[in-house]
Amino acid sequence: MKTPSPTLADIAAQTLRHYDANADAFWAGTRDHDVSQNVAALLAALDAPPPLAILDFGCGPGRDLKTFAELGHAAIGLDGAAHFVAMAREHSGCEVWRQDFLALDLPPGRFDGVFANASLFHVPRTALPRVLSELFATLRPGGALFCSNPRGHNEEGWYDERYGVFHDQAGWRRYMSAAGFVEIGHFYRPPGRPRAEQPWLASVWRRP
Repeated sequence: MKTPSPTLADIAAQTLRHYDANADAFWAGTRDHDVSQNVAALLAALDAPPPLAILDFGCGPGRDLKTFAELGHAAIGLDGAAHFVAMAREHSGCEVWRQDFLALDLPPGRFDGVFANASLFHVPRTALPRVLSELFATLRPGGALFCSNPRGHNEEGWYDERYGVFHDQAGWRRYMSAAGFVEIGHFYRPPGRPRAEQPWLASVWRRP
């Protein structure tokens, strides 16, 4: 008998269980990662003094959320993993919303910028147009979205009990453009290495 395909709810639940079960190890392994290039890319696209309203989408334990707050911005975190939400609140001192990426409830026109660092690749392709349209709607006109995803050849499926989609540049551009975003620019990470050693595709987009 063929095993039924997992539903979107199954995908979200399993991925979040993994993060909740490994929250401390994830924090230990990522708290010192340097993503200043990514933070700077979003803020350069906004080009305005603080405080800007920033949504850290998939904030995890709050590393980058705290960075935005320390730069003087009005930063709010969002994550679906309960342990991450508690850790982010404690680490950053910021407001953090617990929301599943596949069941968002975002206020319209609320944010100047959305920072989606290593988070949107968890959204299955069937749900991605809806999620991107919700992020588009929560941005103010002229606002910007930064995203960084592990790149690939549009593979989709499970790895380490997490679900992921590994987009290439052309594929990711099609999704973002269809959602109404205009591309500002893109780059590969980490900087200063040959392309074969740059597994991350980062890009910045504007809501017109």
